Amino acid sequence: MCKECHILTVQTIAVVLSIDVDDQIDLDSPYPSLKVSEKHIIRFCFPQMKHQGKPPEGNLTAWKEFVLLGFAEVPQLQWFLFGLFFVIYMIILLGNGTILVITKVEPALQTPMYFFLGNFSFLELCYVSVTLPRMLVNLGTQRRTISLMVCATQMCFILVLGAAECFLLAVMAYDRYVAICNPLQYPLVMNHKVCIQLVAASWISGIPFQVGQTFQVFSLPYCASNVINHFFCDISPILKLACGETFTNERMVYVAALLFVSAPFLLILISYIKIISMVLKLPSATSRAKAFSTCSSHLTVVVLFFGSAIITYLRPEASHSAETDKLLSLFYTVVTPMFNPMIYSLRNKDVIMKVATRLQRLALG
Repeated sequence: MCKECHILTVQTIAVVLSIDVDDQIDLDSPYPSLKVSEKHIIRFCFPQMKHQGKPPEGNLTAWKEFVLLGFAEVPQLQWFLFGLFFVIYMIILLGNGTILVITKVEPALQTPMYFFLGNFSFLELCYVSVTLPRMLVNLGTQRRTISLMVCATQMCFILVLGAAECFLLAVMAYDRYVAICNPLQYPLVMNHKVCIQLVAASWISGIPFQVGQTFQVFSLPYCASNVINHFFCDISPILKLACGETFTNERMVYVAALLFVSAPFLLILISYIKIISMVLKLPSATSRAKAFSTCSSHLTVVVLFFGSAIITYLRPEASHSAETDKLLSLFYTVVTPMFNPMIYSLRNKDVIMKVATRLQRLALG
């Protein structure tokens, strides 16, 4: 075979093996040969193994922004969803804002239970305002991009406020426990200073851990895709986009769920077990009904919020799906804040009377 033909043959093989020809062929040799390493033979014989390893550090794409997919799978319903969530957001602002104002200005509602309820309504306003406005912008403009910094900020606020909500619900359960099981000591135990300390602890307890977790998640390298299949920057769908090792981060999600979801829920469960055992010992049916009525609103909110949160973060990874995660997230980020004012108002005559009185005064000028 002539030298030119030999070179052409060697170059053809080099193309198939994806080898740098200039480095591998000795053109000065009378019979140019190809230096083929073991990795080239494996690549040639098993081409399906080419993309199995992690991409080299130099090939990682440093994403500057993400795309929140949201409800893009139903493009024909975008404006309907925009109108629906806009109305829901207005209901949440009006309902929780009304409870917040009423519990602050009405002298008859200056008790620990309504103090916690007012703080809970304020927390709900903050919580829903982290997610819904951004969702409305995405639905209205169809611009679904979100910068990495804004995404990290949103996720951090969601985690911190979610932890605060869990602890505050536990504090409200403790308040009901003291009121029903130790009524004579209630004014002493739940004085104003203690109430402020409990609320402050609920707000700040999750900050160090959740800020650290957010920093850890966004320190991971992200490649392949920047599309988040969710309507806000939640931790689980973001971890699915990471191309680095995420085992530690996934374990931290479960640790956070145990600390900030399961632990408060366990405290609530213990409080209600003691409350129920005490109520059942009351002599009259009227007393039992009155005692249960003071807890029913809180218990309903606990079931709605913790039920969806526990299923979302503590169910096995194999059972996760984007559609299910979105539906469950809607419960504790949108549905629960919307129903909270209705639940507390419809089941609380004091709140209904004070709201009616205020509305009547406003109508009369």
